[in-house]
Amino acid sequence: MEELLMILISSVLVCVPLYYYIFKLRVSGTKNERLDQYKLPPGSTGWPIIGETLEYLRTGKKGVPEKFIADRRNKYKNSSSSSSANCKVFKTSLLFEDMAVLCTAAGNKFLFSNEKKLVKSWWPPHLDKLIFADSAPDEKAKAFITEESTRFRNTMAPYLKPAGLQKYVGTMDTFTKKHLDMYWEDGKDDDQVIKAHPLAKKYAFTVACRLMLDTEDQQVFTKLENLMKDLSSGFTSLPIDLPGTQFNRAIQGSRQLREEIKNIVTQRRIHLSTRNVDEDVDGLDILSSLIMDTSSNGQGLSDSEIASKLYGVIVSGYDNFSSTLATIVMYLAELPHVYDAVLKEQRQIAESKAAGELLNWADIQKMKYSWSVACEVMRLLPPNSGTFREAISDFVYEGYLIPKGMKLNWNVHSTHKNPEYFPDPEKFDPSRFEGQGPPPYSFVPFGGGPLMCPGKEYSRLKMLVFMHNVVNRYRWEKVFPDEKFVWDPALVPTKGLPIRVFPHNKSQSN
Repeated sequence: MEELLMILISSVLVCVPLYYYIFKLRVSGTKNERLDQYKLPPGSTGWPIIGETLEYLRTGKKGVPEKFIADRRNKYKNSSSSSSANCKVFKTSLLFEDMAVLCTAAGNKFLFSNEKKLVKSWWPPHLDKLIFADSAPDEKAKAFITEESTRFRNTMAPYLKPAGLQKYVGTMDTFTKKHLDMYWEDGKDDDQVIKAHPLAKKYAFTVACRLMLDTEDQQVFTKLENLMKDLSSGFTSLPIDLPGTQFNRAIQGSRQLREEIKNIVTQRRIHLSTRNVDEDVDGLDILSSLIMDTSSNGQGLSDSEIASKLYGVIVSGYDNFSSTLATIVMYLAELPHVYDAVLKEQRQIAESKAAGELLNWADIQKMKYSWSVACEVMRLLPPNSGTFREAISDFVYEGYLIPKGMKLNWNVHSTHKNPEYFPDPEKFDPSRFEGQGPPPYSFVPFGGGPLMCPGKEYSRLKMLVFMHNVVNRYRWEKVFPDEKFVWDPALVPTKGLPIRVFPHNKSQSN
């Protein structure tokens, strides 16, 4: 009897796995057969190796990056597998990779909502190398980087959301006033010429250092700023990592910037360990709060880990935020009626304050028209063009096969100037953002989904504090009326945006 039972058990142990394998094979085969009936999205991969990258860059340099998308949508619209005649996805080759470009608001939603389900974040290897100041990461390292990105968002979120930012409004207001005093007027002339874009970069970096690192030491700041400039230059340089090349200098700058921030963190930790126990914890700056909070909640972040997270906030806001400030300055110079409306709103806020009283969070919430203006600026001239994903499994989108490993691109230029979402798209119209605003997933300067820019509220606060101060103190005009912004590949003004600044009557300014 026992022998019979053993035979029966052995048979089950053999047959069940065999049956499971055969079943899985049949299901897999059926799935592959189903996928075989689908074609790749319509499109061309262009020239060998370089693909259509040069054409993409060329339209950006002409200031019309949306043309690259629109031309291909029109070319392939009759090839669409969906019921609609419009092309919703096409194939191209950019940055040495074949990729699918999803070019509708629905495509944006699809990618944002399928993070870690069908797609994962992907960046060109040279950008990984630049940001992490090391050799291009292997698959194991990439997985670690993805985990660190998630941890970064979870750790920094409390400090970058409205609840965490409210107590820093006054600090930012004070710093902005000092910046304008130092760089926007010399006190000698009723008007002077300044270059708005370089000063926007200086402002973006210094306000980040002030809020994130709590440093006002000019010597420290100058050193950090020079390293940041070296790093920033790498984003637009040829990715050739040889001694003496711009890209190599950028990698060295990235490594040294991270190390300098780590030194600041270490010194602050030493200072906090010797502080008075009665010191007001709620009054701590972001760096001190980050050290104290992560020490008390069991996360146990090292100085290097904290430095890495602060580095991420400072670097990510440098080029993008400064470009947005500069484009706001440009549009307010070009559109006097918009400037006047912004000034009216900001002057009402200024006149409601007592002499010397700083802005607070309630004031920021009153700046509704100013924020609509900033949003319309980012719609017309978004500071970045979007990001990339990689398919982690085969799937079908709009009737086309997206094979595992294929790269995908969501691109702001697909929707921001699409008349389907924004009628008369070239017109500057802040009212688009009043009421319910534009259609969901059509306005995406900060991305969306789990990987939405964690610094959205932080950027909004900086923009509005800057706008409040600059319009209450000055009116300005462009030195070169026809100067435009282009993507080269970052968004930049062709001549640095020199403007002639006219201070208001001192009695009318805040």
